[in-house]
Amino acid sequence: MLRQISLAGGVLAALFVTPAARSAEHPDPQVQAGITMLDEWVRAQVEYSGVGLVIGIVHDQDVVFLKAYGHASLDPETPMSEDSIFRIASHSKLFTAISVLRERDAGTLRLDDPITEHLPWFDIENRHPEARAVTVRHLLTHTAGLPRESIHPAWTEFEFPEAEAVRDTVSDQETTYATETKWKYSNLGFTLAGMVAEAASGKSFAELVNEGILGPLAMDSTSVGPIPADHESRLVTGYGRRMADGSRQRMPFVDAHSFDPATGFSSSVPDMLRFLQWQLRVRDRKSDQVLATNTLREMQRVHWVQSSWTGGWGLGFSVRHTEDRDLVGHGGSYPGYRTQTQLSPDEKVGVVVFTNAGDGNPGRFVEKAFEWVAPHLAEEEEAKAAYDSAWDIYIGTYRNRWGDTSVLRLEDELVVFSPLSENPDRSRGVLKPTDEAHVFRLESDGFGAHGELVRFQVNDEGAAVRVYVGVNYSEKVR
Repeated sequence: MLRQISLAGGVLAALFVTPAARSAEHPDPQVQAGITMLDEWVRAQVEYSGVGLVIGIVHDQDVVFLKAYGHASLDPETPMSEDSIFRIASHSKLFTAISVLRERDAGTLRLDDPITEHLPWFDIENRHPEARAVTVRHLLTHTAGLPRESIHPAWTEFEFPEAEAVRDTVSDQETTYATETKWKYSNLGFTLAGMVAEAASGKSFAELVNEGILGPLAMDSTSVGPIPADHESRLVTGYGRRMADGSRQRMPFVDAHSFDPATGFSSSVPDMLRFLQWQLRVRDRKSDQVLATNTLREMQRVHWVQSSWTGGWGLGFSVRHTEDRDLVGHGGSYPGYRTQTQLSPDEKVGVVVFTNAGDGNPGRFVEKAFEWVAPHLAEEEEAKAAYDSAWDIYIGTYRNRWGDTSVLRLEDELVVFSPLSENPDRSRGVLKPTDEAHVFRLESDGFGAHGELVRFQVNDEGAAVRVYVGVNYSEKVR
């Protein structure tokens, strides 16, 4: 149907909205308010860009928002659909890294293997022979000191090399830095990582991904390499950046060939939401499908810290720290497509944004989703149990030779902190009740006993007289 948006009495725009584009309202009014604001803002941004976008938000195992905007094609004019398929470019590296770690866990390779153990033909000119040889770990963390690309002008001529061409020409290139001295993003590095996985497993890269990841996770709209025939009707048209005259160049389908491990995947937003849901299940030890929990967590923690200390790199995953949250994920940029997937593990919130424009800038839409929607979803997740008035007996000051500890009620929580510290809030922890009487578990950060049990000793009159953390204790003095 057509909907008119009015501003100061004039018609601002007419927007085609399909029934499928509507999402059911969220039962939490604050969450829905954030979604409504995001929806209207995205609509306006996409309307003026002239192309298209699909956005999805997942909270743990629930898809809370999924909507398509704009056009999948400008000529012929075709509306974008929620299940449209995009080239997802460097998202491909996540699947490559998972494939490598699956081989590591299967015992066919080690992360600290020099890659020449698996690719004996790798004979790049090494400007730093004194440095450690390039290892599999270096490839996954972008610390190998390799050039960003192979010697082929693939990004300007849209012709990526076959594997044989990479093998034949790698000797014509040279390392840029010594290993482990600088972070340097490298598509060549992840191409080599895919080749290492192939050599270790004896399977093709496509077999590794399809059998090991996409099939088990039912990611039926995701593919590596040339687009499958049954996906062609849903593949959106990619467009270059808007030029000075307002035009956009239509981009061809570009086969990445040997660079599939770095940039050759296609997918849909619903499939990537499934990918995020799988990560949350595995992280929470609710599934060991595809990867073990310890392996996924290993991949998503920082292995290389950026000089700004605001982010770094895991094994394939980017890791970014902000005041509000830590994010793990990846982005992608391909001729005519810009894409972004980010997960906040602590909030159990993930956002996927795919665009079919070279200047689509999906990151700005991801940021707004985390700013306007994620905090309310996290609040819903962290709904606090009601304070039990029976806990009042624990309130007071406890002392040992090392210092004082205060126990008090703050809103609906039983809280501990050090009243003698310059910044008591930094020493604060929350006591979470257990099934055992007078026993709590401490939740906090820092050097304290967070995660451990806290036990109050109560006398015959029902008054708390001592608190134990482990075998050590403090006496109640007030």
